[in-house]
Amino acid sequence: MFVVMNRIPVKPEYADRFEEVFRTRARLVDRMPGFIRNLVLRPKDPEDPYIVMTFWESEEAFRAWTESPEFREGHARSGTLPKEAFRGPNRLETFSVLLDSEDSHG
Repeated sequence: MFVVMNRIPVKPEYADRFEEVFRTRARLVDRMPGFIRNLVLRPKDPEDPYIVMTFWESEEAFRAWTESPEFREGHARSGTLPKEAFRGPNRLETFSVLLDSEDSHG
């Protein structure tokens, strides 16, 4: 499994609008081959970033998503928030799963 984590520092006064963008998302990624699931984590401390995680069967499936027309369409909606809504740039991190407690084989 391949996991992508995006840390997005949102100013507290834009938190509701940011969350609404995800609540009303186009869900284009949900239909992509190799996509498993999406989590959006709200920080307890407003100074911490939101965490958006996507889970994929493979890195290749994720890369195919990033090169797709659906990716461009889905991310065009995020432009509905002004630049001043963010406290800084987002930080994208990628991981290969070493251990998964839900995996009954290991």
